[in-house]
Amino acid sequence: MFNSLCGRWLAVTSLCVLSACSSAPDKPKPSPLPSVTGSWTVKQAWTNQIGEVSTPLMASAHGQQVAVASTAGQLALIDAANGRDVWRLNLGAPIQAGVGGDGQRFAVVTRNNELVTVEAGRVLWRQALPALSYTPPLVAGARVFVLTGDRAVSAFDGTTGQKLWTQQRPGDPLVLRQAGLLMPVGDQLLVGWGGRLVYLNPLTGAVRWETLVGSTRGTNEVERLVDLVAGASRVGSSVCVRAFQTAVSCVDGTNGRMAWSRPANGHQGLDGDAQTLWGVESDGKLLAWQRASGAPLWTQEALRFRGVSMPLAWGQALVVGDQEGWVHALSPQNGQPLQRIGTDGSAITGRPVAAGQTLVVVTRTGGVFGFRPE
Repeated sequence: MFNSLCGRWLAVTSLCVLSACSSAPDKPKPSPLPSVTGSWTVKQAWTNQIGEVSTPLMASAHGQQVAVASTAGQLALIDAANGRDVWRLNLGAPIQAGVGGDGQRFAVVTRNNELVTVEAGRVLWRQALPALSYTPPLVAGARVFVLTGDRAVSAFDGTTGQKLWTQQRPGDPLVLRQAGLLMPVGDQLLVGWGGRLVYLNPLTGAVRWETLVGSTRGTNEVERLVDLVAGASRVGSSVCVRAFQTAVSCVDGTNGRMAWSRPANGHQGLDGDAQTLWGVESDGKLLAWQRASGAPLWTQEALRFRGVSMPLAWGQALVVGDQEGWVHALSPQNGQPLQRIGTDGSAITGRPVAAGQTLVVVTRTGGVFGFRPE
């Protein structure tokens, strides 16, 4: 399974990608669409269009608004109450990573290694980066933070774009060509550096503590690749993360002490509440663990090989999108399929997001769909 994924997620020389992936088996056929109970219903509230999303860009929700971007360089802030644009802007360059925002300022990284920050529908500033980034910028505390592929974290003044500090770890020969872990937790900055979970002081970049979450394994560089992926679940002092194709772990966010760790073969992040943690394995199995202990609660295999997205706990349902444009709602308690909603037939990109009472998904062909419970 790992070889079938590596052409999509590894950022290496083309020779290495081809040699590592040329013997990958044919892709398994998706599971048939499961029957649903219909006990939970939603309706489509509105649609919008952003343009093709051929790179794994993420939507960013803030209250009743959601920011979305296209690969070609369109950036829009949408009112989730009615689906209309608050503003829309063409950045004039393809976007590689985004969107990050705090509700006022929004930031993306272009394929030209340029960090672009936008406010009120106009470009506020641009800054050249030393390396390409696959991780949406983090906008928080009047600053913009960037994690680049060379394992560097940099902080910029949100108003002027002035670089404030950079903290870097030695890079590995291979890095994931997907979003890494970069998020705020209280007054600290949570970062994934390889298999290590690191807390930084956002004012200075100084390391406060770090914990080894995922260990390398295998006999070659591809098999030894380990990195923490975007999508951590934080409830109180409990922070749960996924190491790419290695493990799911929960730590105490106050001191980095490991609570538990379990082997897991997934490449996307997690969602959770105070009792439960949910994740998707790379073959599409959905898993639930007890948050406090890591004990397995249930497994749902009805969506295997359907290209399932990172899960979102939304109201009374656990929501995922798939490669055929379906949005699946499952029971958070046992994984039972509750409802299925169609979009435009192209793959759901990124994770579904909740903006107010509206569930928002973006498709590969650029459709932006808003749904609400009935």
